[in-house]
Amino acid sequence: MATTRAARRTLRPLVFSPGWAATVALVAIALVGLSLPPTLQYAPLVASALVLGLPHGAVDHLAVARARGRPPDRGAVARVVALYGVVGGAYAVGWFLGPAAAFALFILVTWFHWGQGDLYVLVALADADYLRSLPQRVGTVVVRGGLPMLVPLLAFPAWYRRVAETLVGRFAPEAVGALAWAFRPDVRLALGVGYGAVVAATLALGYVRADDRGPWRLDAAETLGLVAYFALVPPVLAIGVYFTLWHSLRHIARLLLVDDGAAAALRDREPTAALARFARDAFPLTAASLALLAGLAVVVPNPPATVPEWVGLYLVFIAVVTLPHVVVVTIMDWEQSVWA
Repeated sequence: MATTRAARRTLRPLVFSPGWAATVALVAIALVGLSLPPTLQYAPLVASALVLGLPHGAVDHLAVARARGRPPDRGAVARVVALYGVVGGAYAVGWFLGPAAAFALFILVTWFHWGQGDLYVLVALADADYLRSLPQRVGTVVVRGGLPMLVPLLAFPAWYRRVAETLVGRFAPEAVGALAWAFRPDVRLALGVGYGAVVAATLALGYVRADDRGPWRLDAAETLGLVAYFALVPPVLAIGVYFTLWHSLRHIARLLLVDDGAAAALRDREPTAALARFARDAFPLTAASLALLAGLAVVVPNPPATVPEWVGLYLVFIAVVTLPHVVVVTIMDWEQSVWA
């Protein structure tokens, strides 16, 4: 991955500091026994519709061509638009036909996608030389994606089920019963033991193979810190902050590095100019996405009436656009040799 040192030096504080600061602050709040009002817990997810969260995928129509070192042309843009129409459209239909299965797919796809996002950052920005084999990188994706997708299920099963009911309930409230097995204590115990074993094995193998232990210490600190974060902070708040200040911000950093103009601004230590270019590129499809979200609210069998229900519908929409987004990011992984 050819990334200039100057651009990486400019990006690192932007990529790491906000997520770390928010994680530490919320863990500290949880440890002293404070509880934020429900309105504040939903606020980060609501804000993500405009700030970083939804916009981070709104440059997909330009990202593939840029990752290949080419200026985006109409054909490249049209192919990505068609991908969203076909894959996203089919998945949207799936929510109407089988909402419980669609919810399960959302969890699995997000698990992979958020894991692959952190894998890229470890390889491209943290110089994780110890991730030398394909099994190690797969293990890292399993570990990192499981932090936001599995740990809250183990620590807050009632909250997790409530979120599932909110999403599935927009289509068929009774369908959530098909997911009841996932909340059983024995299933959660088995998942926790298996996941813990993967975390331990992945970090141990990385420690043994690391020539420079600095990146490994970063990886281990983030992994264990996020275990505590998702085990202590209520899921809606934890996911909202993580989605915005961790996953989305890290992907935006990746997008800046493949945009020649933004990368030049980063080399000149002008991150504001680089982010302004991203905001310009993301604005049209972010606005279009919000319009589609409003349309989805009209056609679902059970339209949202409360803040949690609106957030649930927003997450359904995020699920629909995440599937084609993962295809785009996986192509970027291939072009940038993330799995090599």
